Amino acid sequence: MDSKKIYLTASEVSELLGVSMGHSYKLIQKMNKELKDNGFLTIAGKIPRKYFEERYYGYIA
Repeated sequence: MDSKKIYLTASEVSELLGVSMGHSYKLIQKMNKELKDNGFLTIAGKIPRKYFEERYYGYIA
């Protein structure tokens, strides 16, 4: 996985968290909604790496 990529895909989230693809899409949708509610633009099916790292306690890059 390239640590310089700005966005994580659903498959990367699934691999990092050890969850199914379906669950990773749901998590991404939830985080993207939070970002949208705060006025940020989002990309469906992807989440900014930095936001993901902030939201998940115990995640170490």
